[in-house]
Amino acid sequence: MARSASGDSIVDRVVRLLEAFGPERPVLTVSELAARAGLPLSTASRLVEQLTEHGLLSRDPDRRVRVGLRMWELAARASPALDLREAAMPFLEDLHAVVRQHAQLGVLDGPDVLFVERLSAPGAVINVTKIAGRLPLHASSAGLVLLAHAGPDVQEEILHRPLRAFTARTITEPQRLRRVLAQIRQEDFVHCRGHIHPDAAALAVPVRSASGQVVAALSVVVPDDERALSRVPVLRAMARGIRQALSTGPLNGSGVVDPGPPSA
Repeated sequence: MARSASGDSIVDRVVRLLEAFGPERPVLTVSELAARAGLPLSTASRLVEQLTEHGLLSRDPDRRVRVGLRMWELAARASPALDLREAAMPFLEDLHAVVRQHAQLGVLDGPDVLFVERLSAPGAVINVTKIAGRLPLHASSAGLVLLAHAGPDVQEEILHRPLRAFTARTITEPQRLRRVLAQIRQEDFVHCRGHIHPDAAALAVPVRSASGQVVAALSVVVPDDERALSRVPVLRAMARGIRQALSTGPLNGSGVVDPGPPSA
């Protein structure tokens, strides 16, 4: 595989180029792509042209670049989150209709929660979450639920990292984080007041497969007021509904065949 003078392969460079796009920056100039990907302008320009020819990138009339429909098509064909999203959508829509704020579904991906779906409403409280957006596990309600049920190695890795503060209420002390994770496992939900924005509260519950594995987190973002905790029962009911929907399909929502209960 061809490598540059710095030792990175073509695949490495293409991945860095694609990772330069984000929910906040879906359209970029070639110069911006080169800078964000750490590539020479000539290299970025050549790769953009090649990826555009294959439909993986596309150009706007002003020559700015965005991810192409072909990329979305290929990703959607075999997405490990597709079965989970399809099973969850009816319940996510019902949840959204009840809370009339933000309802979202997130999965564990490395040190982050990756949001695979979000429903919102005009006039809803501020929420930084976007579909295909990420937040650190320690900072969001969905992330905390997923971290609480992750393996010890994942938990220790996060606990030994610097914990970024979004507000004065974000959990940034490892010992406090340990206590919160233990409380989540005991109570099976989390209530985060102002962890991402001081005006918003977030609540989340785990979504389990038929075998009991936590495969996602279902959460809402609502105003930080006395009504916030009243959303816990409907969150739990919708999570049970998603579990039932997953149990009738071939996948457990994480892309892995669910073996179901052990044989007698």
